[in-house]
Amino acid sequence: MIDDLTPGKRQAKSVPVNSIDTTAIKTKTPDTDSFLTPEQMAALDDIDTIPTTPENAPTPVKPTAGKTTLRQKIARSWKTNRREWLISAGIIIIGGVIVATVLTRLEDKPVVSAVKPAKVAKVAPKPTTVASTLSGLQVAPELNAKPVTGVMIENSQAARPQSGLSQAGVMFEAIAEGGITRFLALFQDTAPDDVGPIRSARPYYLQWAMGFDAGYAHVGGSPEALANIKAWGVKDLDQFANGGSYHRISSREAPHNVYTSIAALNQLEAAKGYTTSTYTGFVRKADAPSKTPNAKAIDMDLSGPLYNVHYDYNAANNSYLRSEGGGPHMDATTNVQLSPKVVVGLIMPYGIASDGSHSVYNSIGSGAAYVFQDGVVTIGQWSKAANNAQFTFTDAAGKPLKFNPGQTWLTALGLASEVSYTP
Repeated sequence: MIDDLTPGKRQAKSVPVNSIDTTAIKTKTPDTDSFLTPEQMAALDDIDTIPTTPENAPTPVKPTAGKTTLRQKIARSWKTNRREWLISAGIIIIGGVIVATVLTRLEDKPVVSAVKPAKVAKVAPKPTTVASTLSGLQVAPELNAKPVTGVMIENSQAARPQSGLSQAGVMFEAIAEGGITRFLALFQDTAPDDVGPIRSARPYYLQWAMGFDAGYAHVGGSPEALANIKAWGVKDLDQFANGGSYHRISSREAPHNVYTSIAALNQLEAAKGYTTSTYTGFVRKADAPSKTPNAKAIDMDLSGPLYNVHYDYNAANNSYLRSEGGGPHMDATTNVQLSPKVVVGLIMPYGIASDGSHSVYNSIGSGAAYVFQDGVVTIGQWSKAANNAQFTFTDAAGKPLKFNPGQTWLTALGLASEVSYTP
């Protein structure tokens, strides 16, 4: 009896299951439930597996309330809820892996700054045109690289109306002989199919063409002019030597029926090696009509009613409508009235050659210049230093006079009194 109540002195490494009184274990009183031998603990773990036989069947005992150890609670909970524990542990592990993965990816993402990016300045598109050296108008670069071509145009009554003048970039006008005026039309970025009628050369027209390094188309010329062409190295395109580049029309009688095209003259220039022109164009400015025009009407007296010139300011397109001989000066091809953007009166010494064959203008030097544009007049000065030098224009203060883009028409006058204008 004493041995049953004294702990720690028994050794039971191997105890047959049938020899253990499991009924006593399960029905111990609170006083004895606080201590179990190792054999009893092992038997407790195997209670569910002890086969029930008549010999070891437990005697039903009414459950009694008593204390349960933490180990017993864990053991019983594990055996009862083992599947639920495994599922819960798996969920916890998988959830941990997902959270770790998300955090890792978040750490790898670059930090996006909340600062607004700086505004990028808009780059202007590259220009596809350039200002024509001849006219100042915007043209394709390849057109501006073409040679300048000068053509002598007749202005007798039998020659009117002429063809191609409305498309010239620059026009010169002067008296050729007997009071009859003649024109030098300069082309570069335009190429009319009909230009004419074409007449003979004069020395001062040669000097004006040379300022543009231009080819010079003409039909013969005065003896002095023909000699000057050779002596001065003019880019000669004489019809007498190059008849294939010219043609005669049947609607007019000779000598007022010789015509050409700029394309034909360009081919002739290319054959002669005149493929470009090196020169300085007039200084240009932006087109800017005046709000207070003081020159709406212009008159230039050259030699009489048939050749005197009149201009009316056209505010709609900021140009001057040209008339001569008492009527509008028309282009035969386009059937439009000539309307240059800039009109210039060149005041220079004028006379007659000693043999009386033609006029003489002293265009090397300087003199007064009346410049009409934007509805106003500016009185300045022209200057030309040599045959192959360009005309330059300055105002009263000596600053460059700038011209509007478009056709510029220059008329040589012997006296300042031969030009007048009204508001």
